[in-house]
Amino acid sequence: MHITKPAPDVLALNDAAEIPGLGFLPVNSFLVHAEQPMLIDTGLPTSREAFLEQLWSAIDPSDLRWIYLTHPDRDHTGSLAEVMAAAPQAKLVTTFMGYGIVGIDFPITPDRIYLLNPGQSLDLGDRTLTCFRPPVFDSPATTGLHDASTGTCFTSDCFGAPMATGDLIEDIADLPADDVLAAQRLWVTVDSPWVAHVDRARFHDTLQPLRAFDPTTVLSTHLPPARDAMPQLLDMLAGSPDADPFVGPDQAALEAMLAGFEPAH
Repeated sequence: MHITKPAPDVLALNDAAEIPGLGFLPVNSFLVHAEQPMLIDTGLPTSREAFLEQLWSAIDPSDLRWIYLTHPDRDHTGSLAEVMAAAPQAKLVTTFMGYGIVGIDFPITPDRIYLLNPGQSLDLGDRTLTCFRPPVFDSPATTGLHDASTGTCFTSDCFGAPMATGDLIEDIADLPADDVLAAQRLWVTVDSPWVAHVDRARFHDTLQPLRAFDPTTVLSTHLPPARDAMPQLLDMLAGSPDADPFVGPDQAALEAMLAGFEPAH
């Protein structure tokens, strides 16, 4: 894991998960150093020890005030219980649906919950962050945040892309644009396969809020930082309903792969 500073007042806890056949998927969480500090997502369960070590090297647990859960998938909740136990002043920010889902694994009393819907805002003391629904998502509880004070937009899984390696990448501008486009289109078809069935005009309408935000920096859970890139990111999404659907390996392919692992006789 690495800690980087991808935007003003933001530290990123950068991790990656190898997905056979796809590559290395970035898994990023973010610490917003506001007057009332906020942690956005809590990483992978498999990296819990390293995640907590890095996080508490960057902030004292008693200072953390908010834990924002973009949605309750396991790659976002890996250290949630541990963080909430260590930071008793912090409240978990999620939706009603998110609270219901996360409560299956992590029973949390209502007094430690703050429900925030798309279109509503959260005051962190020195700034106000706006909640929105990303155009593509794999969970009905998914939301993102926009910080107008710094021009930073946190988009959850939206705009994600598997990378060729697990190496740290400072900006998607450091990668070939065609490679990024292909990887992002692939990720949309993997993570949000429903996009192939949407009404194109109505889907394009869902891109307008992000276009209006016009953020300087886009921080996705599953992508290196994207600076001054919103037009190209939205162009990618606009064409994603027409991308080839993803079809994963079937049982025959799995058996062939396993056979390749067997020692020769």
